[in-house]
Amino acid sequence: MDPLGARSQFVEVLNLTTWDQHEGQEDGEDKGKVIERDEVDHLTDQINSLLSPFPFREDINKKIILFNGDVALLNCTAIVNTSNETLTDKNPISDSIHRNAGPELKDELLKLKGCRTGEAKITEGFNLAARFIIHTVGPKYKAKYRTAAESSLYSCYRKVMQLAMEHAMVSVGFCVISTTKRGYPLEDATHIAFRTVRRFLENHGESIESVVFAVSDTEEAVYRKLLPLYFPRSREEEGASLPLLPADIGNAEGEPVVPERQIRITEKPGILEDNSEDESLESGLGLVGNHAFARMEGDVDKQRKLILQGQLSEAAQQKQHQRNYNRWLCRARAEDLSDIAALKALYQTGVDMFGRTVMVIVGRNIPVTLIDIEKALLYFIHVMDHITVKEYVMVYFHTLTGEHNHLDTDFLKKLYDIVDIKFKKNLKAFYFVHPTFRSKVSTWFFSTFSVSGIKEKVHHIETLQQLFTCILPEQIDIPPFVLEYDARMNGPYCSSHSSGL
Repeated sequence: MDPLGARSQFVEVLNLTTWDQHEGQEDGEDKGKVIERDEVDHLTDQINSLLSPFPFREDINKKIILFNGDVALLNCTAIVNTSNETLTDKNPISDSIHRNAGPELKDELLKLKGCRTGEAKITEGFNLAARFIIHTVGPKYKAKYRTAAESSLYSCYRKVMQLAMEHAMVSVGFCVISTTKRGYPLEDATHIAFRTVRRFLENHGESIESVVFAVSDTEEAVYRKLLPLYFPRSREEEGASLPLLPADIGNAEGEPVVPERQIRITEKPGILEDNSEDESLESGLGLVGNHAFARMEGDVDKQRKLILQGQLSEAAQQKQHQRNYNRWLCRARAEDLSDIAALKALYQTGVDMFGRTVMVIVGRNIPVTLIDIEKALLYFIHVMDHITVKEYVMVYFHTLTGEHNHLDTDFLKKLYDIVDIKFKKNLKAFYFVHPTFRSKVSTWFFSTFSVSGIKEKVHHIETLQQLFTCILPEQIDIPPFVLEYDARMNGPYCSSHSSGL
């Protein structure tokens, strides 16, 4: 209430519902179940927490608020304004902030002399309830320059959180930085916002008590859908969200990872470290640049001709292969692959008995005759690139596939020839579940005559019971139709059998 007794238009952050209290997450029964599970199966929960890159953290969820309303009305330490590089952008968010802050804000912004894209600058809040306004400039989005846009948007959220920490702010109210005017796809932008804030709170957020995401009706549905992926409210929600996380979740700070920019520096340049021959091809000169001049390689066309004539050295051929893979990877990151992702034919799940990441392929979900096969190849590379830096296994469900689901050997050979050496080196097992006689013959022929070094890694699995001796049931997300088929053909799975594994 203001001194005259009229209701204030400003919204108290302390009165808003925090994320851990949303949608039935009461203090009673649900939390009791989580505590009971911790006591009964503490070891399993520890494993599951390691599985998810964004594990259930009640302390962090208490800091998160989703608010449908005007960010300018929030009574918190600072609110965020999204603008252009001259800090004069006309958009609904900025207009409301200026209107409520008063004319002094415009004068103050003139003194700042602009702000670069991805940067953030701070002013007083003037007539706002918020003490400060943090002004940031989001990128203009073009699919062609997607990587640069991702890095700039990450920088916006990161710089805001950094300023909040440096000024010992208790609460921050974020607007949607990537406005419609700048063309950034809302869902992609929201992933970056959530993972950046989550990582910052994990690593540096001790002094920050509240982070408010202020949205409109248009944006609320997307924010509500994606929040559980980065801020799961229970172990169960954490597990359910894991397969829905995108392939690219950034590094330990949430920053987009661009392998092409990674330059490996050793303690003694010019001397290979032990067991580093393969790595030097992956992360050395091959990632510095794509053209001959940048890499001091001479005539690229001449090298290709030498390859065809069999006269190029093995090391040069490997570097040529690395360049080719990098080109495919850049294409995969630049292209819209949402239609392939929607098939849910490839996804990450838990870990096997040795702690190795498990990737699942669902054969029945691949409509080979209907999809763009080249886009499918790009999607595979996009999803798998960061998985294959460590040891991993693949589970292929051949269950109930038809002729229209079968990838021909030419495609598989092309994929094998394109992928980076780490795909092959770190693949430790390929579990072929519910094979047919024909598929066994095809696999044998392919692994014997078409590719090298993979035959011994292929294991034909007739029943899920056999699969569970390698991967615990709770560590793999199995499509319902596969479970139904296996129960019908092999009888229901008895969980007591796995207790002695």
